Parts: sequence; C-alpha cells; structure tokens
Amino acid sequence: MSTSATGTQADPTDRSGSSDPDLPSRLRLAVGRLNRRIRVDSNAALPPLQTSVLATLEDAAPLRLSELARREAVTPPTMSRVLAALDEAGLLIRTPDPQDARSALIHLSDQGHQAIRHIRTERTASLAQRLDRLDAEQRAALEAALPALERLVEE
Repeated sequence: MSTSATGTQADPTDRSGSSDPDLPSRLRLAVGRLNRRIRVDSNAALPPLQTSVLATLEDAAPLRLSELARREAVTPPTMSRVLAALDEAGLLIRTPDPQDARSALIHLSDQGHQAIRHIRTERTASLAQRLDRLDAEQRAALEAALPALERLVEE
C-alpha cells in the first residue's frame, strides 16, 4: 500500500468508485474541520455534547437517560453529568416515567427549545457566511452533492 498526501494508506481494493483514493480521508477531514469552524464561529455557550443532547431531545423527546446515552454514544454516567448541567441551566424537564417509576422521561423546557433554536440559527448564519465566499460553480457542486451527503448520515 502507498501512503497518500493526507497521511492515509491507499487501499488497492477500494471500491468507492472514486478516482481519488483519498476521498474518504479528505471528506472526513473537511467535514470535521467545517463542523468545528461553525461551532467556533457561532460562539456557542454550550459544549458540543450538551448541544447534541438538546438537539436529540428536540427531535425525539421524551427519552430516558439510558436511551439518550445510547443515541449519543456515551456511558450513562457521562449522560447523567450532561443532564445535570442542562437541568441546572433550566433547559430540561424531568417527568416520572409512567411505565417505570424508577425512571424519568426527559424533555426540553421552553428555555431549552429557545437555546437549541438560537444555536441552530447562529450556526446556519455562520455556514451561510462561509458559503458566500464560494463562487457559483462551487455552490452548485455542493448543492449537487447534498443528496449523497444526506445519504451518508442515514442510519
């Protein structure tokens, strides 16, 4: 195997259909760096995991702590600490689980809904500013690539 300019080893059995053997590495780096730039540019007040939990709850609440931990790929003790911080900030509501008195169902408070909407608005504005730097051809290429990118994130 040969080593590419991105520091990865080109796999001769690659069946991605791309003429660029570095496509997976380049895409991973670009998406990761873009995500970090958007987070930094938007001056989010919450750490990434807390923001992700708010987004998950907005999309799928009510959830138990164990289900949130599974969805966020963290341990239950880690999720417990995240929820404690969000609860302290007034962003959550915990209600008894009618099917299991030992558990609580977690929802966003009105303040939690406002917080995630604000974060999303800031991040969208940050990305819009970055998109404005591209020429029409580059923007069209991104638009054409969106269905493929959306497919990559399907579970």
